[in-house]
Amino acid sequence: MTPAAETLLRRAIELAVAARAAGNPPFGSLLAAPDGTVLAEDGNTSLTDNDITAHPELKLARWAAANLDPETAKQTTMYTSTQPCGMCAGALERSGLGRVVYALSGEQLNALKPGGGFQPVAQEGPALYDEAKAAVDGYYT
Repeated sequence: MTPAAETLLRRAIELAVAARAAGNPPFGSLLAAPDGTVLAEDGNTSLTDNDITAHPELKLARWAAANLDPETAKQTTMYTSTQPCGMCAGALERSGLGRVVYALSGEQLNALKPGGGFQPVAQEGPALYDEAKAAVDGYYT
């Protein structure tokens, strides 16, 4: 990791500390252009906003999708204090961002939580294939 990347990652950690000081979970993220310019940054506000989706990674993925053209997004890096959760990872895939650099892995984070973190929700499926296919068929062509 370059010294410039370490500086950006440390800023993400500072945003996590600020989120925690504001009464939220300790997570922070920023988006950086290829030259290291910070384009946007945010911290977790899930408690103060009463919104379980107010993770900084998700908020910045939305910002990128709304404000960056696809070529710029592809060249943009997210620096984040902790590896994005599944919800945020899905949003990041759809946002078109080029890469993510994180400080703490999801496994390391869960080791710090009593009980090891969130438990998966049971899922069933697939079912009603023909009906579901009819709703989607042709949309992506």
